[in-house]
Amino acid sequence: MKVVNITFKFQDGQPDQTHVAAQGESVLDVALNNDIQLQHNCGGVCGCSTCHVYILQGEEDLPEISDKEEDFIDRAVDPRINSRLGCQCVMQGNQDVVVMIPPQNFLGH
Repeated sequence: MKVVNITFKFQDGQPDQTHVAAQGESVLDVALNNDIQLQHNCGGVCGCSTCHVYILQGEEDLPEISDKEEDFIDRAVDPRINSRLGCQCVMQGNQDVVVMIPPQNFLGH
């Protein structure tokens, strides 16, 4: 099974964390498995915008963004061109990924 590293950076100033991710795992899965707070009100099924992250590196190795994901990103706090939902960023196993997690002190939708 292919594995990659995901480096989590935090806008709130926490130290960076790097964790191994297996092919087929999402950014949300890896965050939760490593006690990284990443909101996920819908349970990780692309039904809200609370697991919103910014992909700083490795976006070309993630699945293409769907119309549904794009609709939810439009509802996220401070969406940007590199915004994705952590539940939809599934590792392909070819390239390391760097993710910025926005502050998690909000009530999401």
